[in-house]
Amino acid sequence: MTFKELNLKEEILSAIGELGFEFPMPVQEKVIPFMLEQQSDLVALAQTGTGKTAAFGLPLLNMIDPYQKQVQALVLAPTRELCIQISNDLKNYSKFLKTRVVPVYGGEDIRTQLKQLDTTPQIIVATPGRLIDLIDRGKIKLEAIQYLVLDEADEMLNMGFKEDIETILASTPATRRTTLFSATMPAEIARIAKKYMKEYTEITIGTKNSGSENVSHIYYISQAKQRYLVLKRIVDLNPDVYGIVFCRTRQETKEVADHLMRDGYNADALHGDLSQAQRDTVMQKFRFRNLQLLVATDVAARGLDVSDLTHVINYNLPDDVEIYTHRSGRTGRANKKGVAVSIIHSKEKFKIKDIERMLGKKFEQQMIPNGLEVCKKQLFHMIDKMQNVEVNEEQIAPYMEQIMKQLEYLDKTELLKRFVSLEFNRFLDYYKDSEDLNYHEKDRGIRRDRDDRDGRSPRRDREDGDNNREKRFRRGQKVRLKVSLGTREGINPSRLLGIINDIVGDKTVSVGDIEITNKFTFFDVFADQLDKVVDSFAQQKDITLAAARESNGYQEKTGSSYGGRERSSTRKKPSYNENDRRRSSNSARSTERQGGGDKPWRNRR
Repeated sequence: MTFKELNLKEEILSAIGELGFEFPMPVQEKVIPFMLEQQSDLVALAQTGTGKTAAFGLPLLNMIDPYQKQVQALVLAPTRELCIQISNDLKNYSKFLKTRVVPVYGGEDIRTQLKQLDTTPQIIVATPGRLIDLIDRGKIKLEAIQYLVLDEADEMLNMGFKEDIETILASTPATRRTTLFSATMPAEIARIAKKYMKEYTEITIGTKNSGSENVSHIYYISQAKQRYLVLKRIVDLNPDVYGIVFCRTRQETKEVADHLMRDGYNADALHGDLSQAQRDTVMQKFRFRNLQLLVATDVAARGLDVSDLTHVINYNLPDDVEIYTHRSGRTGRANKKGVAVSIIHSKEKFKIKDIERMLGKKFEQQMIPNGLEVCKKQLFHMIDKMQNVEVNEEQIAPYMEQIMKQLEYLDKTELLKRFVSLEFNRFLDYYKDSEDLNYHEKDRGIRRDRDDRDGRSPRRDREDGDNNREKRFRRGQKVRLKVSLGTREGINPSRLLGIINDIVGDKTVSVGDIEITNKFTFFDVFADQLDKVVDSFAQQKDITLAAARESNGYQEKTGSSYGGRERSSTRKKPSYNENDRRRSSNSARSTERQGGGDKPWRNRR
């Protein structure tokens, strides 16, 4: 089937023809005819990077009346980046139409967007928070909406936008047609579909809740303290790696990226402490492949659309199978092969089994490569590059006579030996005495026997001491916290959850009993999750996390407020919504060297 067989307008066919569109992808082949020919709502389950924007964008443009000066279609997206990307794609598809598309999102001066809305567009692409703001200002009216698209709906729920989404849905006419796109079908998506959509049809591309068929899944088992060394081995074993390294928290993201850059790797970090300008710079460098490795949290990487990643590396396994699906779905796109790599310790093998069962895919355990294997791979990669290099006779001709004369005393074998040595002496030296990073059950048994023989191990004594200190507030007890954001910053329960998800980077943190005042928001967390929340908020400079007065457990742990400098109540706090967070620039980089030893064999930058 070709796009010409899908009954699209000639203007649209001309525009996508210029973009190189000829044969629709599977999701487009199923969704476009449905939206053009059917009247019912639609739930489409498809992985990120499968061509969803064209799947809903082309039929929308085909159905919109460009001469009707009112908003006829609304597309909701979870992040600023995805919002901009969808808007740009729709503008490209409608190059020969009169249809006007306007994106609205946080992170940009609202006055610019207010000016763009002075002329009413036919299509608005929006993030939930900024859209609600513009609705409250009376600048956007949804009474005439005919088509509503929720793109990456599961991501919007993960980011805490459930209440915002329901507010928006309730503001649109019941006669609208709704199309919901999601990579997975969690219970909350099904509930929203049942409540807000008419009799809907479900279309699944691939298997529901499954990853891309083009992605292979492998994992390495090591000791947790050697995780960074394992990461370097993986990268060195794959000289052409172009991928994302996913970390659990923004602090870990900064530390891993700092270590990689200091060790000579072509890497950078993407996390919530970056300003929007810094974030855009990093993402642009990565898209143009000026970076090999992007180290990021799940929240920071949302909206980053790069189609030719070779690897996704899980520096830590996520707690949720759906997050793993999203991560791995960033590679193996556009019919290319990709690899999802996970670095785990022995106690996490059950997580691999859970993910295998949910995805219906088999993961392959591989041994962490030793130094010899890495050197061999790098050497033959360099030889391959030399064989395939493009020789420009004209450019090198002026120098060849002198070079040939200077090297004429060397035979072929000696010349190759010197060539290899020149490239690899430092590299071979670096990996000469490299240790075995694989985790071995027998080593664990030896350590356990030694502990039993000696009575107690220092590590066990430390762990027991920690347990004794924390027993009195760890067993199911909740701790009351307060954060320096309130109603004057536009905080509501759903936005608070989104902020906590963003900062902590772990949506398994249970938040309960939320109370919002003008200046502060109070909430409970379980004591066994306190460390995770406190440590994450400690990196914030614009938000102060403190113990509520009645929360003894918190005071025992910290003795004071945590997560930024205390400030006077008269100091103005920044406005805060899901994509309009004012962050300080990078915090001071850690100078601690992780992994030890000399720097690697060459400067990868």
